[in-house]
Amino acid sequence: MQTTLNSDVQSKLQWSLLSLRVGVFIVMLVWTLDKFVNPGHSMKIFEKFYGIGGVSEVAAYIMGGLQLLLVIAFVLGIKKRITYGVIFLMHGASTLSAFNQYFDAFNNLLFFAAWPMWAACFALYLLRDEDTKFTVK
Repeated sequence: MQTTLNSDVQSKLQWSLLSLRVGVFIVMLVWTLDKFVNPGHSMKIFEKFYGIGGVSEVAAYIMGGLQLLLVIAFVLGIKKRITYGVIFLMHGASTLSAFNQYFDAFNNLLFFAAWPMWAACFALYLLRDEDTKFTVK
C-alpha cells in the first residue's frame, strides 16, 4: 500500500502501531504463559467460557506452545495478514465468549478491558502494511 502521509505523521503512526503491537503482545504472552504455569486454569477457562470440558494438561501445553509461536511471530511482524488476523480472531472469541460477564458489569469490570484491546487488534490488522517499526521483513 503506497502512502502519501508526510514523514512526521508516518513516523508517529509507526510508533503508535508499535505500541499497540507490544501492548497486545504483553497480554497475549501472559495468557500464553498461563497455559504452562497453571494448566488447570486454562482447563477451567475452556470449560466455563467455551463449553469445552475434559481438556487435558497435555492439550493445554500443546495449545500454549502453538500460541507462543503465534505471539512471537505477531510481535515480530512476521506474516502479518495471518498472525495479526489470527490474534484478532482469537481475542474476539475470548471477548465474546465472556459475554454473560458484561451483564453483571460492576462485578466483572476487568472483562471490559477486552474491548479496547480487541479494537487495537482490529486497528493493527487494518493498518498492518503501515506497521513496520521493528518488524521482520
